[in-house]
Amino acid sequence: MTNAEGAEYRQLHETVLDRLGGDIVAGALAPGTRISADDVVTQYSVSRTVVREVVRVLESLGLLAVRRRVGITVLSEEHWNSLDPSVIRWKLAGPQRFDQLSSLSELRSGIEPLAARLAATRATPEQCGALTAAVIGMSSTSRAADTDAYLAHDSDFHRTLLTASGNPLLRAMSQIVVEVLEGRTRHSLMPHVAETEAIRLHGVVASSIQMGDADAAEAAMRAIVSESATAVEQMKDDEDTRE
Repeated sequence: MTNAEGAEYRQLHETVLDRLGGDIVAGALAPGTRISADDVVTQYSVSRTVVREVVRVLESLGLLAVRRRVGITVLSEEHWNSLDPSVIRWKLAGPQRFDQLSSLSELRSGIEPLAARLAATRATPEQCGALTAAVIGMSSTSRAADTDAYLAHDSDFHRTLLTASGNPLLRAMSQIVVEVLEGRTRHSLMPHVAETEAIRLHGVVASSIQMGDADAAEAAMRAIVSESATAVEQMKDDEDTRE
């Protein structure tokens, strides 16, 4: 397989995976639905190899079950790997995105303030510097209304924070938090201009960690997560009002 053929294969794989996974998570394919591999081949004009690989990935995520003489069956949400970034991304793209964001906010309220507390005693000088640099980047790109650049700095901050906790399980949650930030940006669920208070609080977290003040770092991080949850609730209320 040439590089061009490999790139085309990966593109087809990702396209079918996102479409099929998104349809399952959004409820367009209800639990118990039987899926025919031949139908997927025809619908997306892809090879059986692509379909087989897509089904394998969705089976590993708990969205599909493949059984001999039964075939491919859509599974209910209780079977899904709900912490997988792909599943989170698909849910944020679906009709229940606000419920998903609410659940993720509750999760973040448990892990990020704890990570900030731990980082105050465990962060390396390099990690402290990275947190400060991320806050400076957030501030400068906010003034320029550069959404993509702001997201990159915001993601760096939270990724570094969870790593600086020194807890490998908290570090493993970093992609989940980043997926939330990316999802909110992708679906226009973030303010067009970042809140000044939110940036200030990120700065407080960074400085508190650098000074070793665990209480202040935890409190400021909790305020960040709370502010984010409140903003999402307000957007949900505004959408309900428009409907």
